[in-house]
Amino acid sequence: MDVEHIGVIKLAGGDIVYAQGTKGGPWLFFTGHTAIDFKDGLESSVIGEPGRRFDGLSRHRREGDVLVGRFAQLLAASGSDMNHAVRLDQYYPSAKPVDPYHQARRIGFKEFIPPSTSVIISELLPGHAGIDTSLIAVMPGDGRRPSRTKPEGVPVPEHSGFLPALVSGDYVFVAGQVANAESMDRLHPKAARAPTGLWAGTDIRLQTEFLITSRLLPALESGGSSLANCIKAQVYLTDINDMPDFMDVWTKYFGDHPCALTVVPISGLGFTLGVIEINIFGVRDKGAIRKEIIQHKGSERMRLGPAAVRAGSLLCLSGLFAADGKGVLADAAKANDLRHFGVPVQRQMHAVLGAADDICREAGTSLANTLRAHHFHTDLNDFYPAHRVWQSLMPGAPVPFGAVRVPAPLPVPGCDVLVDMWVYNPPR
Repeated sequence: MDVEHIGVIKLAGGDIVYAQGTKGGPWLFFTGHTAIDFKDGLESSVIGEPGRRFDGLSRHRREGDVLVGRFAQLLAASGSDMNHAVRLDQYYPSAKPVDPYHQARRIGFKEFIPPSTSVIISELLPGHAGIDTSLIAVMPGDGRRPSRTKPEGVPVPEHSGFLPALVSGDYVFVAGQVANAESMDRLHPKAARAPTGLWAGTDIRLQTEFLITSRLLPALESGGSSLANCIKAQVYLTDINDMPDFMDVWTKYFGDHPCALTVVPISGLGFTLGVIEINIFGVRDKGAIRKEIIQHKGSERMRLGPAAVRAGSLLCLSGLFAADGKGVLADAAKANDLRHFGVPVQRQMHAVLGAADDICREAGTSLANTLRAHHFHTDLNDFYPAHRVWQSLMPGAPVPFGAVRVPAPLPVPGCDVLVDMWVYNPPR
């Protein structure tokens, strides 16, 4: 194991061992944070006095303050700081917590809020939590201090205030993009379907094409990168039935130089006319770090992108689900009557983590070097049996996980979990 685990917690004193953070070389990952005390539930400062619930700041603002304060503490204890954050990912079960959280975020990060992605999903792991957030940061030194870029034509929502793109060393991080006009009150004209035309294009194709050519490409180029040097993309669809058309457009631009790809169904976006949000990161075209695609034949039908893409000491896997050419793995499907024992999801997780471990070994690293593992479940009752599979493969090891519920179906109907992973790939 080459990864250092930060802030290891036994959740409620039980057998779920959670790593609040991970450090691999210059990389710091803090994954799946909610405003819980790790013992009983939500922090007491979030709950407040039940009989005086209108006193002080709003509950979701207090929730945001806990999360931002925790990140500041974890970064400081690791030898870094908020100015070295490079990316934020947020999941909400409704839109209500977003603006209060943004208030806390602006205070904590001040004028340097890193590229951010926020989407609405179905449910978070802790009951009554309103925010699940993950942070990626770098250690100071060796030219890694993040600097903002100014991509032309890539607006930032006024109330969010995050950077559309930044550069850290040879890496370029781009915020989640939706097909809004700058005013956020309508679609951008290039992405808008004529309302009077019955066959004037489809929302998903128009918005995907626009995001790639008019948002992602300018943002990457502002940092000296390009579509050819993209490493990983996360795509959020408000309707998973749009996936075939999305993939058709995506392949037009990335077919010859693919990046690791994860496609997730969601409940909604902050921009209500949008049907898709995409975030991405890449490496600089003229930098010292080169992009390398990792092949793994055994997982071809378990993913939508290449097995993984390596960039320096980061290995980014495409999202994995337990499927073959016919659909969800038969071994899992036939155990559906044992769902309440956790058997189907455990069989799926064994397949997913087995493939992930093979991919890691192909790249010269191992599953033990996982920096982040995001689980996207269709039923959060599956989380505990799924987590047991991690424990069986790495007994006693902390797991840097985040888990949320998203609408069914996943990209392969019948699959119960999609796992999105980043792994440390140290120089040898």
